[in-house]
Amino acid sequence: MAASDPHQAADPEAVKRHPTLFRAIRQRKNPRLRRTDITVTDDRAVKRAVKAASLGNAMEWFDFGIYSYLAVALGHVFFPSGNDTTQLLSSFATFAVAFLVRPLGGMFFGPMGDKIGRKKVLALTMIMMAVGTFAIGIIPSHDSIGLWAPALLIFFRLVQGFSTGGEYGGASTFIAEYAPDKRRGYFGSFLEFGTLAGYVGAAGLVTALTAILDSGQMDAWGWRIPFLVAGPLGLVGLYLRLRLDETPAFQKLEGGTAHATEAADGVETTAKGDLAKIFRQYWPTLILCICLVGAYNITDYMLLSYMPTYLSDELGYSETHGLLVLLVVMVFLMLIISQVGKLSDRFGRKPLLMTGMLGFFFLSLPAFLLIRQGGIPAITTGMLMLGLSLVCMLGTMSAALPALFPTQVRYGSLSVGYNLSASLFGGTTPLVITALINWSGTNLMPAYYAMAAALVGVIAVACMKETAQQPLAGSPPSVETEEEAAELCAAQMPEPRF
Repeated sequence: MAASDPHQAADPEAVKRHPTLFRAIRQRKNPRLRRTDITVTDDRAVKRAVKAASLGNAMEWFDFGIYSYLAVALGHVFFPSGNDTTQLLSSFATFAVAFLVRPLGGMFFGPMGDKIGRKKVLALTMIMMAVGTFAIGIIPSHDSIGLWAPALLIFFRLVQGFSTGGEYGGASTFIAEYAPDKRRGYFGSFLEFGTLAGYVGAAGLVTALTAILDSGQMDAWGWRIPFLVAGPLGLVGLYLRLRLDETPAFQKLEGGTAHATEAADGVETTAKGDLAKIFRQYWPTLILCICLVGAYNITDYMLLSYMPTYLSDELGYSETHGLLVLLVVMVFLMLIISQVGKLSDRFGRKPLLMTGMLGFFFLSLPAFLLIRQGGIPAITTGMLMLGLSLVCMLGTMSAALPALFPTQVRYGSLSVGYNLSASLFGGTTPLVITALINWSGTNLMPAYYAMAAALVGVIAVACMKETAQQPLAGSPPSVETEEEAAELCAAQMPEPRF
């Protein structure tokens, strides 16, 4: 392979004889940035983009949250009467079904987002999510239409899953490409603030309904209310997304309003959403992405989706108690997540992600032993131990993952990698944990499962590159002020010789 440095490729004696020539070759290969290459962000536009992307993410997790928290009621409504555990497993299996088509959604919407733009695809996924969730709320019960009930439930879960395949990769890409390099962690953390807000909204609504209605009323009609709320929420999210401009990075990619020049080193100038190219050229990074997301998703779904079911089914607490404790934990995490994003900008993505992974590895067993002891203080303490580990990942991952891939394939690569991992490990978490507890007879299996996931995560974080405060691959630098842009250009000027 030819060396990239002309000094290494050429005869050292020739370099000594013609220093000016070889200096010119180096400058052509690595040209200095011009002021026009640097993106100066518009603070109001960044905040609008963050708001629209975060609301869509909140709606996504509101949809998935209500399904998890209503798993017992949905088992009664949609599956034939029989053993309670069988009904619960059937309900969680239907939960997992949506994740089976997420990779297909990622492969469909991701490259489309690299071709036609982030904004249009995110609007389309928002419409599909709202329709899928609203439709679940109007499906008749198994007692009314027999096997058509679970069949329709599975169909609309597939619609949800397919649309979600284009959601996270697009939303995180959208924020990452709008945010200035030095604050990408801070702005990216609001995407996961939306995740927690969606869960809190779902848990709060389900808690209120279970407190007001008895189990008969919940099974009869109460469970429908949270699903029907998704329709109006989807219209609000769609309105916000349609008001946005395309990201600066994508505009430069397609030669739009902000033109890249030959001086922007490594900037891509064509938009090609080529799925085959993603698998052929970026497979090592895809594997890294899958490992990171797998560890993060297992711990995320275990705590935020499965825990209320664990507390009610395994430890005998009422569903309301479990949801109330989880609500307290999630509201606390919402209060601190933006500070975690700031810390990742200051100290780097890797230290924060490693702290979260090691936290789950060392604290999962003590946390579940505390939770198993019973009593609200012990359960809350155990869940906070898990929550503080999780928030290190929540506040960092949405800035770390988009930085793994270059601009021309970012949406597609991240959608494919994220959703393959979410399909294999995330959505199956409640089902796998329930089955493992039944198989092993110990209700500490969630702790062991989380520890195994965290160990994979530790290895993945050790293998990734640090990307904090650096431009996204394939994009020029992005700064907040004209002064920062001028400083960047000045820093590349050669030292004067006297």
